Amino acid sequence: MNKVVRDLLLPLLFFHLLVPQHSSGQRAYSKVYIDDLKAITDIMVYDVTSPVAAARYYAYSTLASYETLALQQNDKHPSFFNFFQRPLKNQLPEYFELENKVIAYRYALLSTALKLLPSGTKLISRISSLKTELGENEIIYIDKIVQTIVDYANQDGFLKLNNLKRYTPKRGAAFWQPTKPAYMAPVEPNWNSLAPLFLKSSDQFLTKRPVKYDLNPSSDFYKLLLEVKNVTDQNDKQKNEIAAFWDCNPYAISQIGHLEFGLKKISPGGHWMGIASIAAYKARMDIDRTIFTHTILALSMHDAFIACWDEKYRSDRVRPETVINKHLDKRWSPLLQTPPFPEYVSGHSVVSSASAEVLTLIFGPNFSFRDTTEKEFGLKTRSFKSFYQAAEEACISRLYGGIHYRDAIDEGIWQGKKVASFIIEKMKPHFTF
Repeated sequence: MNKVVRDLLLPLLFFHLLVPQHSSGQRAYSKVYIDDLKAITDIMVYDVTSPVAAARYYAYSTLASYETLALQQNDKHPSFFNFFQRPLKNQLPEYFELENKVIAYRYALLSTALKLLPSGTKLISRISSLKTELGENEIIYIDKIVQTIVDYANQDGFLKLNNLKRYTPKRGAAFWQPTKPAYMAPVEPNWNSLAPLFLKSSDQFLTKRPVKYDLNPSSDFYKLLLEVKNVTDQNDKQKNEIAAFWDCNPYAISQIGHLEFGLKKISPGGHWMGIASIAAYKARMDIDRTIFTHTILALSMHDAFIACWDEKYRSDRVRPETVINKHLDKRWSPLLQTPPFPEYVSGHSVVSSASAEVLTLIFGPNFSFRDTTEKEFGLKTRSFKSFYQAAEEACISRLYGGIHYRDAIDEGIWQGKKVASFIIEKMKPHFTF
């Protein structure tokens, strides 16, 4: 086959294999699963869940629904545990025929979230309605699957985080310091101690070292710093809208006088899970592929955030706001509120790049969509011609918002793509069913 023709046909072949058209009934099944995921997202917003923790909760909750599916159709859907680095100590139960499979998958998803999320009890009424449609033995069986997944999650190091050494900001102008308005302590400085799922270690894909801190006007760092200030000073309407759309800062705070109010916002992972839901619904995916799509995305984001946080607290680089206020303009403020953790690398860039790789393989390189994820937070819908275009916008939004230097964005993109490519390579059997 001619190489040019082959390169054109392969994406179409993937799209044909992975996103077939299905009946309105199948689409309805997917819709209720997507609604369940939205309920989980809403609880995370309520809990002000950190970006890294949100990715973890998505990963294990969707994994429970997928593994319930895999036990029913193991010939088509191999277990993800075949591909994880960490072995499963407590084995999943043997095959048991489920009569109402869709209800079972949803029950597994929500029951796992109930056990993991701090405010998971908000899901009880939704779970109770599902239980009325399941037999007693079915409930016992699914509960065993859920408990196996929860036990596996609890062995990843998360429960030990509070016992690890607390982080103290380093002395020196080059290192991260808390920023206004709340001067919050850094978020999850020991997140790299968690066990990844696919990655061999949290530092498997090390980025380049950040540009060296140097306030000499001819230095590379100073040029990066000026770029941040100049972009925000332009007050360009289009760039400001892009920055606001991709803010996704669950720690944003509004200050009125001496009072501070938390602004409930979605996490970066929640935004990309929302995009996956939009794409699955548009593509008329059946319930099986809807579950697979959200699971592989969530698992990928989980590992991407571990890799990103490993670098954040290794380089521990100061945010633009701190340097600009001290050396250039004490009254300057970024368009977006600076998140409470070190600057390098950009978390949005890592997770958005990884997400775009995964979703492009599933839906194809030219899958257009209207992103309504942020509409409930008062932001306009944005349209994209591809997941890559959306990811590129998400990444550069951090510069437009005044909270990241360009090298943190560029290296974040590199790291996110590396993580996703590694996972995709391991998961090739899943992408050809």
